[in-house]
Amino acid sequence: MAVRNNPTGRQLRLGAELRKLRERAGLTSTAAAQLMGMRQAQVSNMETGRVGVSAERVRTLACHYQCSDKALIEAIADMTGERKRGWWEEYREILPAGLLNLAEVEHHATRLRTAITVHIPGLLQTADHARELIRQVVPEFPPPDVEHRVSFRLKRQAVLYGDSPTPYLALIHEAALRMQFGGPDVTKGQLRHLLDMSERDHITLRVLPFAAGSFPGSGQSLFYSSGPVPQLDTVHLDQSHGPAFLDAEAQLEMYRVLLDRVEALTLAPAKSRDLISNLTHDL
Repeated sequence: MAVRNNPTGRQLRLGAELRKLRERAGLTSTAAAQLMGMRQAQVSNMETGRVGVSAERVRTLACHYQCSDKALIEAIADMTGERKRGWWEEYREILPAGLLNLAEVEHHATRLRTAITVHIPGLLQTADHARELIRQVVPEFPPPDVEHRVSFRLKRQAVLYGDSPTPYLALIHEAALRMQFGGPDVTKGQLRHLLDMSERDHITLRVLPFAAGSFPGSGQSLFYSSGPVPQLDTVHLDQSHGPAFLDAEAQLEMYRVLLDRVEALTLAPAKSRDLISNLTHDL
């Protein structure tokens, strides 16, 4: 089987989950290879996403690794079934791989949650708001690159539309609502868009007011994508150089707790809409 030079984020995650199964079984890659009648290099390439793995091979590995969690095994096996190229692949020579991986994670998520302090979440941004944010990056992007990133951000939002949209919870600090990126007209359009989106059944928007005071995770933008089983969840932290992805079980649990604590401090959805509506009228 041909070796991939640039595995996607999902292929890397599949390999990482196979490695976790092996390590939980207390096996080295050499011992696993002997158990499977394979070369050690084959095991290594599977665990780094450099070669494809069939669903049946996943089930066989899980059997040898004595994993009895059927839901987890089937969820990992399902990760092998994606054969067609995602829409994000058209940007592979244009945008950083981390952004493509983010779109891929969002596409496969069963639920999305985010807690953000200064910016409106990307999945809820208007084109004008997104363009203004992207223009502020240092060093600044040439105009064509700005438009590529705007179009990419808008295409990511497809997960919130269609016949089976992904459930989405957005916890937005009041500071982000008051930041007038692009001036009053752009801000008013963005706030109205938030109000419209918050009326959709699968979208819950909750505002963390200034009155709530301090809260956990205040210094970062946090995005949490749920997989078909909790072990396949993904945390992505928005950083200046691009998204950073976390999937260790201890990290996932920590960020689940953090999001729950932030959500407990927010206004109810109806009161959140009232606050946004009042801000819109003030502009």
